[in-house]
Amino acid sequence: MPTGVALRDVREQLFDAAERILLRDGPSALTSRAVTIEAGCAKGVLHRHFADFDAFLAELVLDRADRVSGQAAALRDSAGTGTVVGNLAEALTELFGSVAVAIVALVTFRDEVRARLRERWPVGVPVLTEAGTMIASYLAAERDLGRIAADAEIDVLAPTLIGAGHLLFADRKGAPPEAEAVEKVVTTVLAGALR
Repeated sequence: MPTGVALRDVREQLFDAAERILLRDGPSALTSRAVTIEAGCAKGVLHRHFADFDAFLAELVLDRADRVSGQAAALRDSAGTGTVVGNLAEALTELFGSVAVAIVALVTFRDEVRARLRERWPVGVPVLTEAGTMIASYLAAERDLGRIAADAEIDVLAPTLIGAGHLLFADRKGAPPEAEAVEKVVTTVLAGALR
């Protein structure tokens, strides 16, 4: 008689389970038992694939940061189409409507995860750092197309948009901000740079 369900991609199944718990209950609810129960597998499965639970959480953060690069390509490809404000508002909503805000809370909450991340990611919070790079790359493409001022301080605008976006979406329990609120923030931040 089988003792469990066959796992196709164990890491991804565990990461998805951890993300659901993180979004639903916050970082304090993340335990190896909670993750394996959510994933529908035995607790030993997690420990067969990761040295310990903090190693698992650090890999989760890095995996979710890697996902931003797919979004970055799509945003960069949108340069010259639609509106700059619309493209950025959509990108921020996609970014912060996902697990990004919860990842910041996780990294802040767990000292050991932060220490492990520093071994491979020496500066910043992985998801937010990748997001900043994504926004800066897009703004540079729009500047090259003349839709952003040639003298725009992209290295200031990108983190400002990330910080403002994070603050808009930071209330995990409340309703996400309306599209108009996100667009208003983007418009305000880019007011002097839009052409």
